[in-house]
Amino acid sequence: MGMGTAKNTDTISWWGRLIERCYASSTAMLAHKLKHEASASYDALINDLERPLEPRFEQEIAKQLAAGPTAHFSPARTLMPVMMQHFGLEEDVLQESGLISQADYVALRDSCNACAAVGDCWKAMRASPELDECRKLCPNATAFDALATQ
Repeated sequence: MGMGTAKNTDTISWWGRLIERCYASSTAMLAHKLKHEASASYDALINDLERPLEPRFEQEIAKQLAAGPTAHFSPARTLMPVMMQHFGLEEDVLQESGLISQADYVALRDSCNACAAVGDCWKAMRASPELDECRKLCPNATAFDALATQ
């Protein structure tokens, strides 16, 4: 390998590291700006659990969700139906079946909306977690298990 090739490789790796460091340091700011300056795009992004995201950006969005309520995001609307599917439950079927009272269903939704693990849950529901992980995350896990056995 000639000297010109070695120098070129060093420059590329230096440049690559610089780009990587710039991206890493700007990810939080990018997520913050998206939330505050492009709220319609942000709302669409957080309510779409199928949309692929770069892992660090996804982590920043999860941190924002964990930090407190977001105007157009309801964990019970976006996350609870997906969580229920992991327990073998379908939200519509459950409501129509009479297996749960309306008051108990509202209590499940309220518990979901008040959950302290919303950021972790959002990331998990995007990644199709195992049922054991769902049980560890979800404040409604015991109720969902009971409903699934009826």
